[in-house]
Amino acid sequence: MDNPKNQKKKSTLREYTEAIVIALVLALFIRTFIVQAFKIPSGSMLPTLQIGDHLLVNKFIYGVKVPFSGRVLIPIKNPRPNDIVVFKFPKNPKLDYIKRVIAVAGDTVEIRNKRIFVNGVPFQDKHGVFTDPRILPANAGPRDNFGPVKVPEHHIFVMGDNRDNSFDGRFWGFVDLKAVRGKAFILYWSWDVRKPLFSLDRFTSIRWGRIGDLVH
Repeated sequence: MDNPKNQKKKSTLREYTEAIVIALVLALFIRTFIVQAFKIPSGSMLPTLQIGDHLLVNKFIYGVKVPFSGRVLIPIKNPRPNDIVVFKFPKNPKLDYIKRVIAVAGDTVEIRNKRIFVNGVPFQDKHGVFTDPRILPANAGPRDNFGPVKVPEHHIFVMGDNRDNSFDGRFWGFVDLKAVRGKAFILYWSWDVRKPLFSLDRFTSIRWGRIGDLVH
């Protein structure tokens, strides 16, 4: 027969084990269905998002999805123009990309000399920036002259805010709604990753003013 001390140890160990398991299950549930953290590795969304920004993505806003398949169980709403979304890169689903929604299913997109038109109407492009004054002809690539193309059903068309330096829908096409992970909504951390990791420079590289900013 176990003595009381052994029983107490087993009971305490069981309580800790159960608490850890519950915490892990809750963390997995939250990460899968509600919110997930991502970081910005490139400058394609400058100046809106900077290299070294860490943000949270609302995974619930576009509906409850079946893990891995992307099929929507409980629909809420679809991405809208100007939403900043994280999605699985169509050419390599192992990679996550972040871009701004420009057009949705049924819309016709065209770019003429850097200006975006959706359904023949100029897009209210409040966030796009251009760093290259040159305008490339269509035969030199789709950067500055593109389309017109119609967005297929259950897809969206996305672009980076850094228009002249973004590998986006102009070059590889559309994003399936099943591949959309969620909508970026807040910065929880930001620093200049170009500075050495183990140095005082890294501390001074923290962008305190960006922490807590909403993403829009």
